[in-house]
Amino acid sequence: MSDRTQILVREAAIAGVSAAFASLGRVFICVDNGFRVVHASSLLDRLIGAGASEDAAGRPLADLLGADLFGPAGTLRQLLLAGERREGWRSMLTVGSERPRLVSLTAAPFQSEPGSPCDPRVAYIVVLRPAEEDQTSLGVSSPFPGLIGRSSAMERILRLVENLEQSEATVLLTGESGTGKEILARTIHAHSPRRNGPFVPVNCGALPGELLESELFGHVRGAFTGAVRERIGRFDLAAGGTLFLDEVGDVPLHLQVKLLRVLQEKTFEPVGQSKSRSADARIIAATNLDLRRAVQEGRFREDLFYRLRVVPIEISPLRERRADIEPLATHLLARVAARQGRALRFSPEALRALLDYAWPGNVRELENALEYAVAVCKGQTMLLEDLPIELQPSEAPPANESPLAAPAPAPAPAAPGPDARELTRALEAHRWRRVEAARALGISRATLWRRMREAGLSSR
Repeated sequence: MSDRTQILVREAAIAGVSAAFASLGRVFICVDNGFRVVHASSLLDRLIGAGASEDAAGRPLADLLGADLFGPAGTLRQLLLAGERREGWRSMLTVGSERPRLVSLTAAPFQSEPGSPCDPRVAYIVVLRPAEEDQTSLGVSSPFPGLIGRSSAMERILRLVENLEQSEATVLLTGESGTGKEILARTIHAHSPRRNGPFVPVNCGALPGELLESELFGHVRGAFTGAVRERIGRFDLAAGGTLFLDEVGDVPLHLQVKLLRVLQEKTFEPVGQSKSRSADARIIAATNLDLRRAVQEGRFREDLFYRLRVVPIEISPLRERRADIEPLATHLLARVAARQGRALRFSPEALRALLDYAWPGNVRELENALEYAVAVCKGQTMLLEDLPIELQPSEAPPANESPLAAPAPAPAPAAPGPDARELTRALEAHRWRRVEAARALGISRATLWRRMREAGLSSR
């Protein structure tokens, strides 16, 4: 075969591959060992502008997709040199004077078969698609960014936020830690008559009483040892806006009296000053404590409780609104992955693991789990093994229960455990999710597995 014929065959091979990717709406780019473009498919013209594919040929890939990814020390360049493949990364595509376009890209070392008609210059391939194709929708819409969900409990909260848009009433948010009380508080503020004013948060449980008083109300110079200058308090800073009192259940009793006065009379005195100042801040408070019980136990003033609880909103834990897990996880995954310039999706197995987990840490734990998963995920699809170990179901018996393990000493007599009927009832009540069933029975997952085996119950 002549050299000219070989060149024509190689060009035809590349054209065929480019056409195959183009039929899927993908731009196919071939790159040599020096990370210069050997070939860019004509679909690049439609993606960014006429003549872009010809302009790209022979140019450094870093000129097209950025030096931070493909320059001499670029992240993706180093990964490709190490023989690794990466999917779902994002970059701005720039060719000539055309307007840059945000794209999602996959890059991998090229491995040709012996005797194939491939161009020997090709060392790497890059596949591009418009970044907007990565946006997914679950048919869930929310008028309030950050409040994601489709459960009946979340729908009630969304309706209530809408109803409060013309109100400045005091709001008390309750719910377990990590359910998103501050996000809800910020949303209420952003859709209130005070939206143009400041939103000032203060964690009442993070400071001792004497410092919290100064933090809230401010102090004058010389009010106490170390008060060398006047300090503006959070009530003054929140004037015209909203003051968010997080963990309000931790406010000491002596400060509860002063806080009650602000709510009743709209005035307060800075520490060390007898002259009153007017308070012009709407109050939204939040706690993960049972304030009714705190009132009964004398740890929280009853009159303050009712002053704060003008509009009570309880946020249910995530385990009680499982319909929200999928849209929340998808929203959080997009946000976390975007920080690394990536676009990821869940595999069915990974999504099932998220749906099956009890989430004792609620939305905060879900976001932390996805932070970890994005950090270890190498492809564009998040797999089950990318999730934290506690989210991965274990179908096999624990190692210390292997039939090959050495026999353990005879255990001391123990209280009788649940019988087969109790096991079945607990498993069915929790849809055969062993982690939750074990927790309901008050036993470990390993013990539950052993007793299921002894009772002849399958894991379904």
